Amino acid sequence: MIKVSDQAREKVVSLMKEEGQTTESHYVRVGVESGGCSGLSYKLTFDNQKKEEDQEFQDNGVRILVDKKSFLYLVGTTLEYSGGLNGKGFVFNNPNANRTCGCGESFSL
Repeated sequence: MIKVSDQAREKVVSLMKEEGQTTESHYVRVGVESGGCSGLSYKLTFDNQKKEEDQEFQDNGVRILVDKKSFLYLVGTTLEYSGGLNGKGFVFNNPNANRTCGCGESFSL
């Protein structure tokens, strides 16, 4: 399961609206790929098509898709959003990560 904080939900809804999308018509696709200064990096996009190998979740009014490989790294993660002058944007609070980089965009297990 992947959770979505209230602040992240508000930002997702706002970004979708800017692109002419809604939480009913599109998903937030969350994934992990090789790269970043800690070895693995997070990937976050909008998608309107669920693939056969996708895991689907819904939390806080946001529909989420995660491919099976990425799900192993992301189980229990909360998607958060920090705005403002010192905000980082979207942040992944991942209990599986042993080490994260300073920017919070990559991690290792």
